[in-house]
Amino acid sequence: MYVVKSPLSDANLKTVSEALQGALVDLVDLALVAKQIHWNVVGQRFRSVHLQLDEVVTLARAHSDTVAERAAALGVSPDGRAATVAVGSGIGVTPEGWVDDATAVGALVDALGAVIGRMRERVTATGDADPVSQDILIAVTAALEKQHWMFQAENG
Repeated sequence: MYVVKSPLSDANLKTVSEALQGALVDLVDLALVAKQIHWNVVGQRFRSVHLQLDEVVTLARAHSDTVAERAAALGVSPDGRAATVAVGSGIGVTPEGWVDDATAVGALVDALGAVIGRMRERVTATGDADPVSQDILIAVTAALEKQHWMFQAENG
């Protein structure tokens, strides 16, 4: 079987693979959380929040693919299986059932905040180990922070 060889040292590859795998898990879960709330949001701001949640889903899915492909390019097999995501995500419990718009927005603020905190740690960890992966994580973090700002502004 062909195995992709990384240009990174073993120590740097370990650091980077952990960062990329953690980012993948958080992004997959963020997409799932946003979609779950998207299906269940109710309230006066239903339409705007409903559409905004889909923006997060699209963003998380696109970035999860970028992160997974970076891992694969370095010879690391990305793992986005449900069981792996369930065990490794840093996002808290998602509201169950119908969710009023203010609660939905608050849940996304919390979820985005959790992911952003972990992403910033990964940005720091990958700086010396692999600036290319760090650059990807910086771009992901910037996009997440923009959504975080927008959701915070929703609830004032």
